[in-house]
Amino acid sequence: MSVDVKNAEGYKAWLKYDLVTSQENIREISRWCSRIVHLVDTRIVQAAKEELTRAISIMIGEEPQIASETVTSNHIRLATSEQLNVDEFPEIRKINEEGYLIKTVKHEEGSYILLAGKSDKGVLYATFHLLRLIQAEHSLDNLDIVESPRNQIRMINQWDNMDGSVERGYAGESIFYKDDDFIRDYDRIKDYARLLSSVGINAISINNVNVHAVETSLITTFLPDVAKVADVFRTYGITTYLSANYASPMELGDLTTADPLDEGVKAWWKDKVKEVYSYISDFGGFVVKADSEHRPGPFTYGRNHADGSNMLAEALEPFGGIVIWRCFVYNCMQDWRDRSTDRARAAYDHFKPLDGQFHNNVILQIKNGPMDFQVREPVSPLFGAMRDTNQMIEFQVAQEYTGQQRHVCFLIPQWKEILDFDTYAKGQGSTVKSIVDGSMYESKLSGIAAVSNIGNDTNWCGHQLAQANLFGYGRLIWDPNLSNEDIVDEWARATFGNNSAVIENISAMLLSSWQIYESYTAPLGVGWMVNPNHHYGPNVDGYEYSVWGTYHFADWQGIGVDRTVTSGTGYTSQYFEENMKYYESLKTCPDELLLFFHHVPYTHLLKSGETVIQHIYNTHFEGVDQAIALKEKWEALQQAIDEERFHSVNERLEEQIENAKEWRDMINTYFYRKSGIKDKENRVIY
Repeated sequence: MSVDVKNAEGYKAWLKYDLVTSQENIREISRWCSRIVHLVDTRIVQAAKEELTRAISIMIGEEPQIASETVTSNHIRLATSEQLNVDEFPEIRKINEEGYLIKTVKHEEGSYILLAGKSDKGVLYATFHLLRLIQAEHSLDNLDIVESPRNQIRMINQWDNMDGSVERGYAGESIFYKDDDFIRDYDRIKDYARLLSSVGINAISINNVNVHAVETSLITTFLPDVAKVADVFRTYGITTYLSANYASPMELGDLTTADPLDEGVKAWWKDKVKEVYSYISDFGGFVVKADSEHRPGPFTYGRNHADGSNMLAEALEPFGGIVIWRCFVYNCMQDWRDRSTDRARAAYDHFKPLDGQFHNNVILQIKNGPMDFQVREPVSPLFGAMRDTNQMIEFQVAQEYTGQQRHVCFLIPQWKEILDFDTYAKGQGSTVKSIVDGSMYESKLSGIAAVSNIGNDTNWCGHQLAQANLFGYGRLIWDPNLSNEDIVDEWARATFGNNSAVIENISAMLLSSWQIYESYTAPLGVGWMVNPNHHYGPNVDGYEYSVWGTYHFADWQGIGVDRTVTSGTGYTSQYFEENMKYYESLKTCPDELLLFFHHVPYTHLLKSGETVIQHIYNTHFEGVDQAIALKEKWEALQQAIDEERFHSVNERLEEQIENAKEWRDMINTYFYRKSGIKDKENRVIY
């Protein structure tokens, strides 16, 4: 990796520590941060010391002194609960194993800022939190912060292939692999680990869930390399997982079957897991995609998902490992023209009957919606439906269906809506976030995972503003009660500084961007209207398996998918009663999901007062205008942002405008010709 890349402004992301120009701020930082005392000295605490030293040296131009014993002068003190007087700091009893205290402690014999955790991980997380406060010019004189992560597993799923490509990756090639081998650029992997740890992410799977022949060898030939990567992440409190090929006993061994009930298969996996742990003692376990989109799985042998996952769980259990079993299972070759066939039903239909049959070290990873990371779809009904099964939610930070990091689309508002959604699984207040944090059903395992959006582009994410999704994902899953505004403000200040105009414009751009993207793309809950395979740009009938028709069922009379119990696929029955009734009725179904649940005439009147067809026309014209306004807001900041990042974002915004126009023209033309109904505003539709 060239020095130029690492010194680029975009590369530094939100760990961009700038020289402080205010003399008053320099004096305050110097007063508290010129000395670092560590009362514990693990590798993770060493990483915390290194981060503090790096940041403070840059910000005030002076490297802090390091000591392992208390001093009488002001300092930052790093400690775990073992080094604290619990009576003096009773808050330490309230935090969990990864929680922390940040506290300004004032004594006559010497004052200090305490960064303390139950464990050394807490110390590291407290370190990054303190540095965010300093970046935001927050006063250090009276800090009193007590935090614990709400979610147990806070995971990133890399979809990297060993040939160097990244499936659904929009930011260059892999930072891990190239030409069917490891790159071994541990400096860049370390910087990635720093970014992840700084927002509280504690787990990573380092290869694509679609495990090809070469990647299957990660659990054999390449184990020494996996171990080296795991060692880098371990230093930052991040546990390493691998995506596993279910057919590994056949591809790597001499077996002729991968039947999960076959004794030879069970023995093979037990031996293989033992070998993996001999290299990586704290290996997290396997992420598995099985029996979906042509991936091998237990269905081949007449077995179910509980059979398949439990076999792996038994092999991992002696070592404390877990199986993360993805619920993205459906028949991709089914005939979509048959309106009794509904992909939205698939996950629930496959997994709900198996509730209670999974081992305690199996956790089901469920996509946030029943389809596939669309710009708008309902929450998966599987959340809350399995009372006796560990569950975690899966988001996609990579913008596969939301602009592919060529369009700005800040996804935190979408994820907050999903986490706040009331499933009614145990009555009112049964939110998704209380299911995936394990509190509702007292689950042994729980958490949140997401598909990463990084690659080897200079600024990690292709689009500088797409970094806000990675940052925001980590902050949201640490504390789902954080507001969209607070997350944006934190990221913008850490990334661009504290210029009020910059913060105001970037915040406005990000907070409106999801709605803008939705406006000029998919209306009222209709998804998939993208080009096949690469999923970028408009194609109204463009789903991959287009030989089987479309997802919107538009004809000359109307549009939408009837998923009701009364007359459709019956999908609404998968929700608990309150939500079933809510979506079943045209009177109560929200406009933004209308066409996901109902087939209606183009003249159907929305709650907004518009007809469906007029809504389509209006939003697509308005979306283009709003995309143009995004660029205008950005251009107003040219004098306040460095040239590198300004021009990079400006180019992306220009592309977004042109693409929005293409969406507008193609979608409006399609539905004008389909419906024969003119735009009431008499705008040009070809």
